[in-house]
Amino acid sequence: MRLPTIVAGLLVAGMLTSAAGTLDRPAQAARSSASGIGIRLLEAPVAARADKRAWTYIIDHLAPGTVIHRRVEVFNTTGSPKQLSIYTAAAQISDRKFQFAVDHTANELSTWTTLDRHEVILAPQGRSPVIATITVPDDAAPGERYAMIWAETAKAAPPGGGVAQINRVGIRLYLDVGRGNPPASDFTIDSLTAQRSPDGRQAVLAQVHNTGARALDLSGDLKLTNDSGNLSAGPFKVQTGTTLAPGDIGSVTATLTEQLPDGPWRARMRLESGLTKRTAEATIRFPAAGSAQAVKAEMDTGSYPVVALVIGVALAALAAITFPLIQRRRRSRREPSNA
Repeated sequence: MRLPTIVAGLLVAGMLTSAAGTLDRPAQAARSSASGIGIRLLEAPVAARADKRAWTYIIDHLAPGTVIHRRVEVFNTTGSPKQLSIYTAAAQISDRKFQFAVDHTANELSTWTTLDRHEVILAPQGRSPVIATITVPDDAAPGERYAMIWAETAKAAPPGGGVAQINRVGIRLYLDVGRGNPPASDFTIDSLTAQRSPDGRQAVLAQVHNTGARALDLSGDLKLTNDSGNLSAGPFKVQTGTTLAPGDIGSVTATLTEQLPDGPWRARMRLESGLTKRTAEATIRFPAAGSAQAVKAEMDTGSYPVVALVIGVALAALAAITFPLIQRRRRSRREPSNA
């Protein structure tokens, strides 16, 4: 009998968004799993340093016919040798989660991704690079696809019977196929709902709608303020793990770490996925038990899209270039001619 695959952990890695972009070594190390193995990207784009998600997954937008190479590293944090199997496998977004396929199940993106090494033996505290090559076919249809790069160790069943045990760690792949600029990411926070669990813990649930064209991995926090403004609580972290495909509607929850009066409270929920950030507010009251009625959230118009920020930066740069030129032209007009 073979024990079902145990996902030992998902390790952080640098996100790479451009085949020709400037790359940099990631500033943070990957987390290792309980099995003592890890995996991470060895390079990330300098331009993506401000993007938290940029240090977590391989995310890219590529035109059909494009080939890119990404360096990853597998490592062993134990005092014993480790034999690793390295491979790609399918993934999908289902039930508002990034779901991993069983074993070596393939899909389009996993078959487009090849590795220069499939087996490696790591010495104690050892590490080894692996090159992943993604080749997008010339006739690839537009759209976003998902896959995983896995590093796996297997422990054979004990003599006389038992179960074999598998531990694996991996890096998610989010690849959008299409020509031109990458499609925009965006979402709305539609409502906030106050809740109380059977053991008395208070929580606030936010309903989120992915209105963009890329998948979202949501994180964020919640702050609460009473009507008079003299009492506040938080921030309380949002439970991570919610992934929304384009068009999906799902929810995230922030559970309070302290007991508060029932309210009313002005709840301010801040959510983000990469550089896309949104904030919404609503007045809520915690129920005695269960869930209160959902309250329509008011989106903060100050949370404008990253596109607007980019446009603003571009206009500022243009002004910085043209202003000195205008000043020089004005001075030249005022200066008397030597003729």
